Amino acid sequence: MNWVQRHVRPEQVRELSLLLLIIVAILFFGSLIDNYYSARTFNRIASSVAVIAIVAVGQTLVVLTRNIDLSVGSIVGCTAYFVGTLIAGNNNMHPLVAVLIAVGMGALMGAVNGLLVAVAGIPSIIVTLGTLAIFRGMLVDLSGARTVTTDSLPPWLVDLPRLNFIAIDGFDIRALFMIAVAMVVIFHLATNYLSIGRRLYAIGSNPDAATLIGLPMRRMIFLVFVLSGALAGLAGFVTLARFGNITVEAGRGLELAVVAAVVVGGVNIFGGSGTVVGALLGAVMIGIIEQSLFRLQISEFWRDALLGLLILLAVASDAVILQRLRALWARGELKRIADPPSGTKRAPS
Repeated sequence: MNWVQRHVRPEQVRELSLLLLIIVAILFFGSLIDNYYSARTFNRIASSVAVIAIVAVGQTLVVLTRNIDLSVGSIVGCTAYFVGTLIAGNNNMHPLVAVLIAVGMGALMGAVNGLLVAVAGIPSIIVTLGTLAIFRGMLVDLSGARTVTTDSLPPWLVDLPRLNFIAIDGFDIRALFMIAVAMVVIFHLATNYLSIGRRLYAIGSNPDAATLIGLPMRRMIFLVFVLSGALAGLAGFVTLARFGNITVEAGRGLELAVVAAVVVGGVNIFGGSGTVVGALLGAVMIGIIEQSLFRLQISEFWRDALLGLLILLAVASDAVILQRLRALWARGELKRIADPPSGTKRAPS
């Protein structure tokens, strides 16, 4: 027990439990769906996970500061449609330019959220609920109900979803999925080893204490909303590449899947704890459920209901089980500091 308390943090318990649940889900759906264990199933799930995971990384940063961004679905839809329209009108556009435009557009919309939350002091749930509708309304109005079609896009973009990063015995790891993995790795390292990560956790854990020690709370909150928007913009580009045909409905309802991935992945909805890796595992779980229920021809309404149920269960377990584990872990740490192992000298008082 003492070894566990020293080496396993409470947040890691959720991640290990979720990893076990992912394995159970794969075995369960594999017993119900014919030819489930195939490269086709893997690629479908990976494509779904890529979009959810990229947005979930940004959502994790926001939630760590005790905020939430409900506008991410609309940002994904706007960037996918408008960048798709630009590329359709200029097939010679360089891929990097297209990505930068998508990221920049998303960051700009995220900055609107950040200003209203960090500077104006409006609660994030109110701000992003409003901008969710505003951004979607802008998309519907400016698009004129036109559709971006695959035949208007350049070959490099149409072929991007089938571009393999690694091929292992028929199971191809696609480039779009590796984009999501790259974002997870980058922001996992940043939140764990850079001062910005420590500040985010400090702000979420105790905002009053963070203010007293002089942390730039407004600047940090503004920054996380900009990053959330930028990552949603990148996910918009991935959505464009994945589907090709983009309508004004693109990204609608994505915010529910993203929030589910974040809280199921162990990120505390009340801020201050959780990891980007946990959000990735949550995205994998949501991707498996969505694609498997689709294969079982379960109604979309029931799929959304299940996501809502997962959110409630995750928040409830965090409030009950993990809070007790954190208290137990904290007591173990205090006891270890108070009673150092034999052979070590106690620090002078």
